[in-house]
Amino acid sequence: MTPTLVRQHLPHSGARPRIDQWARARDWAEIQERMLVPLYEAVYERLEVGPSTRLLGLGCGSGLALLMAASRGASVTGLQAHAPERLALARERLSTEARGARAPGDARLTDGEPADIGRPAEAGYNLVTAFEPVGCVAGDSEGLAGALAAAVPLVGSGTPVVLAGWGPPERCATSSVLRVATKLADRLRGQGSWRPALRDDLEDVAERAGLRPDGSGRVACPFGYADTDNAVRGLLSTGFFDAAVAATDRVQVDKEVREALHPYARRDGTVWMPNVFRYLIARTA
Repeated sequence: MTPTLVRQHLPHSGARPRIDQWARARDWAEIQERMLVPLYEAVYERLEVGPSTRLLGLGCGSGLALLMAASRGASVTGLQAHAPERLALARERLSTEARGARAPGDARLTDGEPADIGRPAEAGYNLVTAFEPVGCVAGDSEGLAGALAAAVPLVGSGTPVVLAGWGPPERCATSSVLRVATKLADRLRGQGSWRPALRDDLEDVAERAGLRPDGSGRVACPFGYADTDNAVRGLLSTGFFDAAVAATDRVQVDKEVREALHPYARRDGTVWMPNVFRYLIARTA
């Protein structure tokens, strides 16, 4: 009788592969971040962001949302902790030379938390944004609630604070791909891996930060990529798959992500996944 060979993917026990953080940051800035442009536009349009806006962006990433606000004439300040590569790209994007005549004034970018910046000279900020989607990684809202609470002293009463998150999983085609992260990361008990968004994720964060909900909306944010390679690079730049890579290896994660993307590949090689994102407008007391 021929013995049956069983292939097992055991937790990775060797040296962890070194992640090229600069390459990841550029993949985020050049491929993935633009997928959220419809969300940024919808929020700015609803809140009439313009020359009178003094915006504080928490978790500003590589600065695309700040750049869009600045192009409307807003004065922008961005905070990004623990991601110096993304912050460096934000500085490139928001430099006076890069913006040219599109937006007046200088952008202010800080590597840190709200406590690391002071109150603006003219007045407090009159808009706070936290566009990094809430509720897609277990425990990701804990630090955000604290950051929001720390930002409250920098703004006036009734100031709008915008939170963003994934829409219902059944409305987000990308959910089926992100489930790969959870499946592979089970060996690490799902630590740091993706989870489906819950209905009240944004409201829960607002409540913990002492904010009062004052409206919400949904925005279509399809994820479109030039090809499968482009899609894999963009999705892995989110960090959702880090725990999966730690539990298995990059080759296995790459393979399974490609398989999960197959239903969304078009005949011309492009990849298209319709998604819905949600935003909540809350106000300070």
